[in-house]
Amino acid sequence: MMNLPDQKECYRIMARMTMPDHIKDHCRMVCRVASFLGCSLQPIYPGINLRLAAVSALLHDITKFQSFSTGEMHSETGKTLIQNMGYPEVADIIRQHVILDRYTLGGPVTEVEIVNYSDKRILHDRIVSLDERLTYIQEKYGDDRAMALRVDMMWKNSKMLEDKIFRHLNFSPRALGEQIQARVVPSVDKL
Repeated sequence: MMNLPDQKECYRIMARMTMPDHIKDHCRMVCRVASFLGCSLQPIYPGINLRLAAVSALLHDITKFQSFSTGEMHSETGKTLIQNMGYPEVADIIRQHVILDRYTLGGPVTEVEIVNYSDKRILHDRIVSLDERLTYIQEKYGDDRAMALRVDMMWKNSKMLEDKIFRHLNFSPRALGEQIQARVVPSVDKL
């Protein structure tokens, strides 16, 4: 059986890591989008573990603040931290929240794809288009050539992932924000 933290434990972990409020706000919004997309996709893909997606989204930037001073990849340090706490499935999703191990148009939508995409749709604490978010990433992190190429590849892969996620939904990526506002999104512990 999969070991997943409850919502209170997620917030205790955030407190232990002295996560600043602005990063918590970002993580809560990514969690809200991931929960909404997971609930919307579950009738089509019943194997989606909604709680796994939500918890992973809530904790995806758990070491982001520390990475500003250490220069380490927060996806890797976050994975190590959460894995050492006994949550290996959450750790693997955290590891892939920036770049997925593989991008495929076929097969079911997975929890890791939902979290990766949800993170790409949140700029700070608001839902934006994929283009707006990726333009921000490019402006902020694309100074050197290698990083610019990496961001360009991320952009193409994220567009493909967006197509995969929305092909079976009855609303467009553009309508995501209004869809979330119009519906009740369950909390982590209710999934």
